[in-house]
Amino acid sequence: MGEVQNTLFQLDFNRSITVEARPERITGDAGALLMREVMTRLGIDRFLDKHLDDPRDPNLITHPKIELVRTCLLLPAQGWRDEDDADARRQDPALALSVSERKGTGPLRSPDPGKREPHGLPSQPTLSRMMASLSEESQREVLHEALFQSAARRLKATRRGHRMRYITLDVDSLPIEVHGHQQGAEYNGYYGYYMFHPLVANVAETGDLLDVRLRPGRAYTADGGLDFVLPLLDRMKQEYCQVAYVRVDAGFPEEGFLHTLEERGTKYVCRIKSNPLLNRLAEPYLKRPRGRPPEEPRTWFRELHYKAEEWSRERRIVLVVQEVPGDLFLHHFFLITSWSEEEMSGHALLELYRQRGTAEGYLGELKDVLDPALSSTCRTKSHYKGQPPQTHSPSIDPFAVNEVRLLLIAITYNLMNAGRVLMEKASHQGWSLRRFVEWVLKVSARVLLHAHKAVVVIGTASAEKWSMLWSRLERFRWPPPGAI
Repeated sequence: MGEVQNTLFQLDFNRSITVEARPERITGDAGALLMREVMTRLGIDRFLDKHLDDPRDPNLITHPKIELVRTCLLLPAQGWRDEDDADARRQDPALALSVSERKGTGPLRSPDPGKREPHGLPSQPTLSRMMASLSEESQREVLHEALFQSAARRLKATRRGHRMRYITLDVDSLPIEVHGHQQGAEYNGYYGYYMFHPLVANVAETGDLLDVRLRPGRAYTADGGLDFVLPLLDRMKQEYCQVAYVRVDAGFPEEGFLHTLEERGTKYVCRIKSNPLLNRLAEPYLKRPRGRPPEEPRTWFRELHYKAEEWSRERRIVLVVQEVPGDLFLHHFFLITSWSEEEMSGHALLELYRQRGTAEGYLGELKDVLDPALSSTCRTKSHYKGQPPQTHSPSIDPFAVNEVRLLLIAITYNLMNAGRVLMEKASHQGWSLRRFVEWVLKVSARVLLHAHKAVVVIGTASAEKWSMLWSRLERFRWPPPGAI
């Protein structure tokens, strides 16, 4: 009789297959447990819990602040990008165990009557209120610092506390398409859609994000770039590396940006937009060498010195000329740099600049896998339970709330990148972020309760990948043993 009640339907193509629903603890997000382990070993959740304010009445709190923070970091990693998903996944056993502050099997058991204890994930309204409370400038500064710390701690944890010698800081803009009427979202003619246009800085060699700053959709690529970069350079030299280079695209080389980097002694390379004067300087070198056309592409370089009208002095420009078999015309572009020709040749400079493709690939993975959903806007509540509201909540800054969402997504990306890098080291092969999600995080499991222990049962195929990750993760901790 019970089996009949549990039966949902029988498949026509094979009548031996019956689909049943049973009240068992089954999850498709077992990887959240590993992400919680990475988060804990880096101490990012504790950092946020310590430095973020909690304006709630302590007598009315069900979910501790640290559980709200963990929920906002773990859900996107598992592919749940909307706050409404917290309601849909509220009783997921793996997510409940990963988010909860309680030890043992408490997160999976119903709370005692009369006690204000969390049961499952926090609700969507609770998460929304937390987002609004984090929109204060002081709270957003904590999130910026947590993002930087998540990158710095990961690097030091893998290097036993040592800083890197050289690091390249890649700075770029990141178009994020939006729908609706979000404050600051504007139509950008270059990209052809409504969007935000945040600035993003990452470590070229490792893919870790260092900072993000939300900007309106029509912001020019370099707007606010100098104020964004300089504090990062100072912090990087304090905690991350001994020497930092800067690499940017053609939207950034303006006099104020270049002059400040030169005054600081920070080396840089960036592409510069061509113009009639630069093209006239390049014209004598845009001729094919004598002889038969090559069967393989070839590249040559010419050293130029150029002073734009708004520049304070001449600067080194490297003309890069490329010949592609089958193309009628030569291709050329210009790189500007503060390295002298003796310090870095044109060939080495091009190789350094070409590595921007790797950095852009990291940002592409961020958009592809996490797909930031920035949708906060001012919506005045017109009714509550069918009646006009008795009180009105204080207005929030939706632009600031959207920056909070973006910062939390960036921290999630760094945590996932930490796991991805550990898998690369364990398997000795490259791992994309998408592959890491599909093979390690989106894992099905059955959760069993035995006395005071929870047993998570996964398939043997997933167990192989988890064992590889654990072989590296168990030695991964901040601060690392013997750190200097």
